Amino acid sequence: MFLARGLKHLPDLAKGCVATIGNFDGVHIGHRAVIEDLAAQGRRLGLPTVVVLFEPQPREYFDSALAPSRLTRFREKLTQLNRLPVDGVLVLHFDRHLAGCSAEDFIQTVLLDSLRVKYLVVGDDFRFGKNRRGCSNMLKTAGAANGFAVADTGSVLKDGERVSSTLIREALAAGNMVDAARYLGRPYSIIGRVCAGARLGRQLGFPTANIALMRKKTPLQGVFAVTMEGIVGHPLNGVANVGLRPTVGGQGTMQLETHLFDFDGDIYGHLVEVHFHHKLREERRFQSITALREQIETDADQARAYFTNRNV
Repeated sequence: MFLARGLKHLPDLAKGCVATIGNFDGVHIGHRAVIEDLAAQGRRLGLPTVVVLFEPQPREYFDSALAPSRLTRFREKLTQLNRLPVDGVLVLHFDRHLAGCSAEDFIQTVLLDSLRVKYLVVGDDFRFGKNRRGCSNMLKTAGAANGFAVADTGSVLKDGERVSSTLIREALAAGNMVDAARYLGRPYSIIGRVCAGARLGRQLGFPTANIALMRKKTPLQGVFAVTMEGIVGHPLNGVANVGLRPTVGGQGTMQLETHLFDFDGDIYGHLVEVHFHHKLREERRFQSITALREQIETDADQARAYFTNRNV
């Protein structure tokens, strides 16, 4: 899968491509259905399948304070897209220039001159161009005039619910990991590189693999039964805290701390994926380090019990 950061880095698509444009936050089962259908069209036409993303996402650019927390950061999104039949990802930097680009210029410059698109899939609520003047009907008119077809993404329903990134955020915020996994098609996960921490966990008898989340908002917080991949050839069970670590003076930086059961190796620098299976409790402040250690022992016991019962 190629990654083109901007039009000038796009490989030559002499014969064109089939493409879709969107945020694809979470890369959930609805997104997967769109991409798999698009890839089928690509195989029929003998053309590569390209996903077009914006970074930052438009809503983050226009109003970062009110933008919802991301389900997937950029690296995580690429990892999930790479597991699907995607031949390439084009990332357009959303800045003042792109925000001020007219809908007509976007069609000409991005879709026709660069992608040479032959088949395009967008949501029926997709808006683009200055003042959001472009819409799916404009794309269909342009397609009819320039020889490319335009299709709507449609909706994927799960037990009567329309699957969306918003629905998944709501499930995660409620601690409903089962529903979140059903909508995602997999347990919710966070990907990151293990970094050095304050080593307090080791002093408490519960060494942790720490991942700085590099964000002010996350779609979930609390303590969870988790598995981690990327260390050995199979998932490792553990217990994890996502939050600000209020008992030990968290300074406003969200962090993921994972204690792995029956494992004590040096994994600093490893790129890992932490899968969240069951929420144990909310994060909270404790009156002493002793009280914190006792609660961690309880959390670890409950997480072990969860995995034991799940495997019965």
